[in-house]
Amino acid sequence: MKRLEEMLLTREAGSEIMIGNTAVVRAMIESGVKVVTSYPGSPTPEIAQAIMSVPADRNPLHFQFSVNEKVATEVAFGASINGHLSCVFFKSVGLNVASDTFVQLSLMELIGGMVVMIGDDPGANSSQNEQDNRHYALMSYTPVFEPSTPQEAYAMFKEATRISKEMKMPIILRLTTHVCHAKERVAFGTWSPEETDSKSRFDVDNGPYIPITSVSLKMKRRALEKLESFRDYSEDSALNRIVDNHSNKGIISSGTAFLSLMDCVLEMDEKPDILKLGITNPLPKELIESFLRNHSEVKVLEELDQVIEQQVKSLAYDRRTKTRIIGKEHIDDFIGEYLPDKVREIISRTWPGTVEPSHEAPSSVEIPARPAQMCPGCGHRSAFFAVKSALKKIDITVADIGCYTLGAFEPYNLGQVLLCMGHCSGTGSGLSLFNDERRVVAFIGDSTLFHAGLPGIINAVYNNHKMTLIVMENGTTAMTGHQDHPGSGSSVRGPATKISIRKLLDALGVAFIKEVDTYQQTKLKKLVEDALGFDGFSVVIARHPCMLKFTREQRRKLKTMPKPVRVGSKCDRRYVCVKRFACPTFQRGEDGSVWVQEDLCIGDRSCMQTCPVDAIIPSE
Repeated sequence: MKRLEEMLLTREAGSEIMIGNTAVVRAMIESGVKVVTSYPGSPTPEIAQAIMSVPADRNPLHFQFSVNEKVATEVAFGASINGHLSCVFFKSVGLNVASDTFVQLSLMELIGGMVVMIGDDPGANSSQNEQDNRHYALMSYTPVFEPSTPQEAYAMFKEATRISKEMKMPIILRLTTHVCHAKERVAFGTWSPEETDSKSRFDVDNGPYIPITSVSLKMKRRALEKLESFRDYSEDSALNRIVDNHSNKGIISSGTAFLSLMDCVLEMDEKPDILKLGITNPLPKELIESFLRNHSEVKVLEELDQVIEQQVKSLAYDRRTKTRIIGKEHIDDFIGEYLPDKVREIISRTWPGTVEPSHEAPSSVEIPARPAQMCPGCGHRSAFFAVKSALKKIDITVADIGCYTLGAFEPYNLGQVLLCMGHCSGTGSGLSLFNDERRVVAFIGDSTLFHAGLPGIINAVYNNHKMTLIVMENGTTAMTGHQDHPGSGSSVRGPATKISIRKLLDALGVAFIKEVDTYQQTKLKKLVEDALGFDGFSVVIARHPCMLKFTREQRRKLKTMPKPVRVGSKCDRRYVCVKRFACPTFQRGEDGSVWVQEDLCIGDRSCMQTCPVDAIIPSE
């Protein structure tokens, strides 16, 4: 981390191999960003890690994890209208949470400037969908910069801050998973530290900042005028460029689809011209019209939805161009990442014979499926094992977003429906209505509870819905990299007020609240049974530290770790440890015996109580 800190704070120009997420942090520092906010979510967590590699007393960025994306956006907005350049970042579906605030930003005069970085996720590598957030940009009149590489991410962030400050408008830097995590040698500029400026520049005369009926239409007109002014900038921007191969065929592309296209073009005898768009909203109409008129056929190649395609076709119709415009031709063109093989397939379909599609020979080796696993010693596994024993087969279980989502998989099968973060109490409440036979149990993590779970809980208490909520408290935001939350007692800036979930639920009027460590499986089972028998909304807090985080911390402190367990001679091969508890440390040999993979076992011994014949024993 020391080398990362030095690279981010060096005042001289230079170059380093870095991922896109790190490159934008260097760009933040060079641009003079003062306030950065976020809620953790892939593919953007490394942005936070890079910021946090610099100690607070040397860090030019004031950074915080907010309780959710909406609040993070509001904090960054408040800083901007107070005169400070700000930035907010989160994952693709985080914009759904922030949208109520986000869609208002372009109506406001952001005197300090503000960049919204969105980690979109074609391929749904770490998200529940492939949401294309360019639609939000169109709806909210917000410009979009779309880099293809870490170097472009660095350069576009700096340009976005310059334009945002100049035009007092928000700008989206739309990253995708590959841009966030791609590695490249990035050339960066000089940086001169500025003295901390604590002066407040908020002034209502810069507004209006209250979009009531009498002024809201004027505010919208101003936003549209800014967007058209930005289009003038886009027309001549070097962020849009043409790769000229002197062909009568052309391709309009952007983002990582452009990089895959360039790989594909290397194999083509007749190479098409390419218009690479770095600014995808608003589109440079004059540049696109000129490109269309210079080519007989133009293919629009973009990941996910027809955002560019539809606008290009509309422009071509309005300007009466005769160019044949080819968009998405197959349902698969809307799905997944545009990696080189996929682009090669699309181009071969569009212009047969220009490039050969991939024909990979089928593998002769069958690779077994590897479902996602909870870590060895995970308290969630112990909780699911105990909770399942308290339920009937007809009972309904509702999942939520977090590590505990994995409870929906075999062998636990706890979590039959999932919408989004914090939905479980609301969805569970609806499932409990007109339902006298099937009990409803919902699962939520502590970070998710603070993020978006409270409204559903309040609603369940207020309307007295009969359901049970199990709060899986592990003291961190585990799934995205162990970030702090309001219940962890710390923040990125040091110790923080620790909000007790028990006291919070009690203050909300929850009448039935029980707490237990998840390793106490017998007690947890009994408490769940009691909760299910309660006539109303009941909560069981199933608590245990995230063991991956805990063991890493212990090793950093050079603590001696417990030795792995082993399977003794009592084993009668019922395979509860393998099939029902399902800790990955337990392996079944070809002869039917059970043994422990010692490289995985952390010696937590939560498994010992699950064996019906006490065959799991300590190594000592």
